[in-house]
Amino acid sequence: MFLALVVLLSSIFYTLIIKAGHIAAGGGHYVEALMWCPAAAAFLTIALQRLDIGSLGLSRFGGKYAAFGYLLPLGYALIAYLAVWSLGFGTFPNPAAIDRLTKQLGWQSGIAFVPLYFILIATTGMVGGTARALGEEIGWRGFMTPRMVEQFGFTKGAIIAGVIWAAWHMPLLLFADYNNATQWWFAFSCFTILVVASSVILTWLRLRSNSVWPCALFHASHNVFIQSFFTPLTGPRGSITPYIIDEFGIAVPLVVLIIAILLWRNRDGVRTASP
Repeated sequence: MFLALVVLLSSIFYTLIIKAGHIAAGGGHYVEALMWCPAAAAFLTIALQRLDIGSLGLSRFGGKYAAFGYLLPLGYALIAYLAVWSLGFGTFPNPAAIDRLTKQLGWQSGIAFVPLYFILIATTGMVGGTARALGEEIGWRGFMTPRMVEQFGFTKGAIIAGVIWAAWHMPLLLFADYNNATQWWFAFSCFTILVVASSVILTWLRLRSNSVWPCALFHASHNVFIQSFFTPLTGPRGSITPYIIDEFGIAVPLVVLIIAILLWRNRDGVRTASP
């Protein structure tokens, strides 16, 4: 029922975005609504099946796991992009991006721009980012993941949840412009590795903390730092750069995969039953 409702609700916004051809269509509100479809499906399923709404993990914040969820994407993004810059696959900072951002923000370009912009998105940028990410996480990690783990165990449950999560993104990747100007099969492969590996990390966070909030912070932190800071401020170094950076290049998925394996090896002791 949950997955059927996700498909039904999401199809409305898939249609609007694909028809426009841009994920930024509708001033970005179509994507925001799409990201809340999993939460809406979870709430409807709970109401129709008379399940416990407390099973969504919204009642506790997660303590140290919330901080871990926020900091981890910043850490793996920094590792991946430092490798990109040092190996010559991209440049930092990107003058064209700085020029565009200074005009948008009404700032002056200079040596202080990059650290000040980082502080801005790391604080106020996280407010909107968390509001959007929470819609997905209530559905995927709040509702679906604990039940997948209860049914299939940690490893299979996390991977199946990750495959479903990846498939949910594919209409936008294949039929709109949710990619980084790479070949579709390359973007498809890198993004799938990233999402399935992230699902393992998020499953670990969800079950360790018994809370959905660390997952929402992880999701928001990833989106904010990758999409708003590291990728736009990385300048191209030939045609290879799009194949290395962002969610559709190889660097970030490889680092996330390594972290997922490390946490998977430390999976003993996490909750294996649905709340």
